Amino acid sequence: MAARNKARKRAFQILFEAEQRGAAPKTVMADWIRLARTDDRQPPVTEYTMQLVEGYAAHAARIDELLAGHSVGWTLDRMPAVDRNVLRLGTYELIWEDDVPDAVVVDEAVQLAKEFSTDESPSFVNGLLGRLLELKPTLGR
Repeated sequence: MAARNKARKRAFQILFEAEQRGAAPKTVMADWIRLARTDDRQPPVTEYTMQLVEGYAAHAARIDELLAGHSVGWTLDRMPAVDRNVLRLGTYELIWEDDVPDAVVVDEAVQLAKEFSTDESPSFVNGLLGRLLELKPTLGR
């Protein structure tokens, strides 16, 4: 598994855990970093994972606004938690991480949805991120 692929997976897991615990993503990430220092079974938190989690945290309100405004027939609250967090991570990377090709961002998000969510989720994630990709030049950061 490529390094960035692992970093995205860890970032997704941190965002998901943060939502489930009702904690800030940076707090959960700090917990993961602390555990990785003392338990070799805990996966490491790489620089790119930290960049993704911190980037999401910095833009969380705007990301949720974009997702809520462009998902057809789904409110954020109605989305499965896995899909919501995959989309949050993908939206952050799509809009704010210029060094990653857009197609890679969408593909990686779809792969996370395939691995962790329902059979319908990959097409939902692909469709919503595709819509945001089309609108990217007009969205503004």
